[in-house]
Amino acid sequence: MTVFALEFPPVSQLFNWPDILFQDTPLALNKTGLIYLASLVLTAGLFWAAGRRRSLVPTGTQTVVETGIEFVENSIIMQTIGPEGRRYLPFLTTLFFFILFSNIFEVIPFIQFPANSRMAIPLALALVVWAIYHYVGIRAQGLGTYFKGAIFPPGVPKPLYILVAPIELLQILLIRPLSLAIRLWANMVAGHLLLVTFAVLSAALWGTGYLPAVLPFAALILLTGFEIFVSALQAFIFTILTAVYIGGSLHPEH
Repeated sequence: MTVFALEFPPVSQLFNWPDILFQDTPLALNKTGLIYLASLVLTAGLFWAAGRRRSLVPTGTQTVVETGIEFVENSIIMQTIGPEGRRYLPFLTTLFFFILFSNIFEVIPFIQFPANSRMAIPLALALVVWAIYHYVGIRAQGLGTYFKGAIFPPGVPKPLYILVAPIELLQILLIRPLSLAIRLWANMVAGHLLLVTFAVLSAALWGTGYLPAVLPFAALILLTGFEIFVSALQAFIFTILTAVYIGGSLHPEH
């Protein structure tokens, strides 16, 4: 009986990458940083290419961008904020595409790493969202009214405010940004681990010539398609929750 060796790479090889450019300098870049730079360039380049030659009948890049804009406007903004939320359309659309590009590198050959499986940028994006929805709420309602409405929600019996107020304060100051960042980060980590697991298993079994290697390889293909869906879904969830928080700051009664 032939015995195959299954050696799963250590976590340090899955998420921690050595510096590639400008090594041993403050400007050092590793694989994760390069993916984020590429995502930034792709997002900016996509909108630049779409706006460079606008036509009444959109084609190519213009079709992709206009479809994305309409999706964010109709499926996110109008459903969570309302017509006045159109002023946030550029920010929310850019957020959606940037996260999508950062995630989708997970299935790009020879890269195969979702940048958002590192916590830094998801947390940074969540903090930006945190600052924006607080600013929107304070500007729309005033400082005192905004925090009073957030900490003491209407309809709650007053004796319960002893319990509710600290929870609501903790939620708007800490839980929201942390949950927003952790949700994106954890989903991309889980997807990356699944793909690596089935890739290692397929390689180990193929090396022995076992016919059962077809099964993990087929699962790997299916998981790759599923992770493409997850990449888009996580970009959508992050964006729609951002819109929900902004809408809640504008419309405290909801």
